[in-house]
Amino acid sequence: MKIKSQKDFFSGLMFTVVGVAFAWGATTYTVGTGARMGPGYFPLMLGILMALIGLGIMFTGLSVETTDGEKIGKWAWKQVVFILGANLAFGVLLGGLPSIGVPAMGMIIAIYALVIISSLAGHEFKLPSVLILATVLAVGSYVAFIWALKLQIQVWPTFITG
Repeated sequence: MKIKSQKDFFSGLMFTVVGVAFAWGATTYTVGTGARMGPGYFPLMLGILMALIGLGIMFTGLSVETTDGEKIGKWAWKQVVFILGANLAFGVLLGGLPSIGVPAMGMIIAIYALVIISSLAGHEFKLPSVLILATVLAVGSYVAFIWALKLQIQVWPTFITG
């Protein structure tokens, strides 16, 4: 069997692997039933759905003829590093790293860091636009998670709030 579109085949493979991993990981939680869903029910169904979508995309990559086989190009390493680094920085700033003495800086600072670092992955960087986006996301996150859902998330660093 010949791969007719490498992009479709390998992106479908990625979806399938991630979906199976999510579904498998969800089985460590109580799944429950459709009427009484446990904490593992939604990740299990989402993982199964993602794996099925991935299989469909893989099938498309094997069956739909393309002129050049849609070869996979070079990896965009700069973008990969900035996006992964932004997510890592968000997690560290939100929760801190007590093992090495890094305190939690809170949700607002973590969101600003996430937006600024991830925007460096693009071709253009305009600081005013980035700061406006970060402000909108920080305010929206505060309204959604703190005000509406009443989640107990540290909003500001402890040296500001006491």
